[in-house]
Amino acid sequence: MDMTEKNPNATLSVSILSGKGGVGKTNLALNLGFALFRAGHRLLLMDFDVGLANVDVLLGLSPEKNLQDLFRPGATAEDVVYPIEEGGFDFLPSASGVPELLEMDEDMREALFSKLNTVFSRYDYLFLDHGAGIGPNVLSAASLSRMPVVVVTPEPTSLTDGYAVIKVLSSKHHVRHFHVLVNQVANAKEGQRTFDRLAAACERFLGLSLSFLGGVRTDAAVPEAVRRQVPLLKFAPTCAAAQDIIAVAVKIHRHRQKLGATLRKTAILKNILERAS
Repeated sequence: MDMTEKNPNATLSVSILSGKGGVGKTNLALNLGFALFRAGHRLLLMDFDVGLANVDVLLGLSPEKNLQDLFRPGATAEDVVYPIEEGGFDFLPSASGVPELLEMDEDMREALFSKLNTVFSRYDYLFLDHGAGIGPNVLSAASLSRMPVVVVTPEPTSLTDGYAVIKVLSSKHHVRHFHVLVNQVANAKEGQRTFDRLAAACERFLGLSLSFLGGVRTDAAVPEAVRRQVPLLKFAPTCAAAQDIIAVAVKIHRHRQKLGATLRKTAILKNILERAS
């Protein structure tokens, strides 16, 4: 997989979202990031699930500082960034159940992201792993990224909740372009059928055309990698799910290439930082 380029674009911000928990969103964010890093790109994975942060648990890490520390006088973004792999795969940890983070308003988010912006610009990709659901903090922050990715599974409840995320982001935050990743599928056909169901509902009721990133097959190696607290692409790089994740990473990279000059001319996180600049 060769995804390197001689003239790299600016940072692409990617929000990883889901309507409900348990769909594998955080694990996918971690492994997609690992795939892009392995292909030669610098990537920052930001745990923005301020209710139930768990990227650190997946990695078996215990960072001394997290996003909460950035609200303290004198704290810098460099104090909080934690390396996952040497050479450009880094992690911004969050904290679970901290009222200061759970109750962030627009001014607090602006202050937080403005402080982080210089760090963001050092990477080819910024992945934001958001909490599940349609809470105001999730939706407001997710609307800032350039590439919203909604993770669903074939379960009807996941599709219904995924549709709700898309509906609220489009109607309340004017997001018009969504990418869908279907996890825990039996095969490629099930992934395509699941996407088609969601896409048909969004086309009919919301007037939106979705982009399909692909499906990731159910694989016994996935829960085993989670138990061992090792990224799947490091634990079992040739397994079916790992190969599917790599294919999705290639599509994300192609989207970044397609955006090209647009990324160089715009803020990494839109809206708030555009107003601040």
